[in-house]
Amino acid sequence: MANDIPQPDAEPQRPDGERISPEPLLVEDTLLLLFQPDSGTIAGENILFSVLGGALLGDLALAGRAEAEQRRLSVSVHATGEGPLPDALLDAAWAFVSQKPRDVQTVLAAIGPALRGPVLDRLVERGDLSRHESRTFGIFPSTKLALASDRRAGLIARVRSALVDGETPDARTAACIALLSASGTLPQFHSEIPWSGDVYARSKTIERGDWGASAASSAVARTMNAIIANAVIAATVLPRT
Repeated sequence: MANDIPQPDAEPQRPDGERISPEPLLVEDTLLLLFQPDSGTIAGENILFSVLGGALLGDLALAGRAEAEQRRLSVSVHATGEGPLPDALLDAAWAFVSQKPRDVQTVLAAIGPALRGPVLDRLVERGDLSRHESRTFGIFPSTKLALASDRRAGLIARVRSALVDGETPDARTAACIALLSASGTLPQFHSEIPWSGDVYARSKTIERGDWGASAASSAVARTMNAIIANAVIAATVLPRT
């Protein structure tokens, strides 16, 4: 199966090479949110491939280029629309999905494992994170990540407004919340988003696809809900590659 998957390059190129959307993708927002500034680590590393895969499928859903269909025992993802997408990562994922409808867990296992490096590179490239190379004990190479912009703070503020203040999130913020909730990482944000029973309840409501959005967005929400609900299942039952 792996030979059928268009793989993104290790490093996003400039506009004269690989096409990169001028605006950050949902998968970029999700990884930036998961970055923990105090420790320089990423929350939920153990299931990161499925969370990022779910986020990239979410990008396709938000672009109207992928839909999920509930079948008897599984959820199937199929491609919609035609023509190139504005980003190479989206093109690679859509090309795989467009080959034939596939179980969402199969899609996540196919597209998710290759995303961490390229998405981190993009966050560094966009100036949201900085990367510092060093050597531990003067011998072992190590990499330290740090915040380099205030974009993560803006994302956190929107998530906090929805979960703590009860404001209706926009579609992208709702998708991020649903992914964080499904991954079980939200309690790790307690210093920025105070954890409580109300926060838990609101996050689970959004995770189930109730975004309080328009009818058109609700269709996207249903697709996102099907993708996200299966993302965590994929993390626990499918082997990592």
